[in-house]
Amino acid sequence: MGFFEELRQQRWDDHRYYHHNRVNQALHLFSAMSFLLSYYYLFKDPVVAVMVGWLIAMVLRQIGHFFFEPKTYDDVNNASHEYKEKVKVGYNLHRKIILLSVWLLSPLFLLISPSFFGLFEHASSSYDYLYNTSILWLIVGIGAILFRTIHLFFIMGVQSGLVWCSKIMTDPLHDIYIYYKSPYLLLKGDMYDEMSDWYDEDLQGSLKKSGRVG
Repeated sequence: MGFFEELRQQRWDDHRYYHHNRVNQALHLFSAMSFLLSYYYLFKDPVVAVMVGWLIAMVLRQIGHFFFEPKTYDDVNNASHEYKEKVKVGYNLHRKIILLSVWLLSPLFLLISPSFFGLFEHASSSYDYLYNTSILWLIVGIGAILFRTIHLFFIMGVQSGLVWCSKIMTDPLHDIYIYYKSPYLLLKGDMYDEMSDWYDEDLQGSLKKSGRVG
């Protein structure tokens, strides 16, 4: 399987397994727009970029996953929740709990060592502390992507790791592309996506041959 074919497969698996609920899709849409704003501010104002990225974009995404996605048997894809958690390429719910815990607890290190063991300048004001926190959260975010990418090198191969990394970095654009109708569908009372109109038959045929469907 080539790079772009695997990218399409990872995107399809992520969508069909973890984005049934339209509320979750709508939250991903708003999250994606927030991430793009965060990307814009990354080199202009890292405090704004990281606070928007973590406190708005990431929180919206995880609210959708943890509180709106069904955890029961998936009749659409003929898969149990346990199976979906097992085959998840990126961060499944268990890994996300660990990552979010690291994110929430990381500012405590600045209380223990305001300079973060010499890495930062000593915070002399509330803004300095906020700035150091934002840089620390940026390190946590980049570290999480690099850690899982390298981990995938060993358990799935280098290409799969690079594909997942590319997927994560471009997810905001892709989420806007596939979920832009979700608020409208919610207003119509369409609460769940039956996954019937996203990808063409050729892709679904290739997924069946690879054993990833059902």
